[in-house]
Amino acid sequence: MDISMWLALVSIAIGTYLLRLVPYLWMKRRLAKRQTEDGVGSMPTWLTILGPTMIAAMFGTSLVPTQPDTVSWLATGIGILVTFGVWTRTRSMGLPTLCGVVSFGVVTLAF
Repeated sequence: MDISMWLALVSIAIGTYLLRLVPYLWMKRRLAKRQTEDGVGSMPTWLTILGPTMIAAMFGTSLVPTQPDTVSWLATGIGILVTFGVWTRTRSMGLPTLCGVVSFGVVTLAF
């Protein structure tokens, strides 16, 4: 890998870490100021929806193929169907994700 790929990976890792660290530190400081026992109840609304919103944004961007050709859309569609099918049977997150990624890779390599 060239240096630009490593810089991209490091910047993604730092950004992901900061997305978790900054709200945690902010909330910890805020709760320390209030000195309340029910700290979860005083959590601001925007902080409770920040995590699901970021996951939805990552999900949305991962559904669009990087190369908009037929094979990429076919692999994406099959990956979504396999992920949803495994999720309906297991109701977990790990195995459906693994099966969806594997099916996406198989379709991409087969065509």
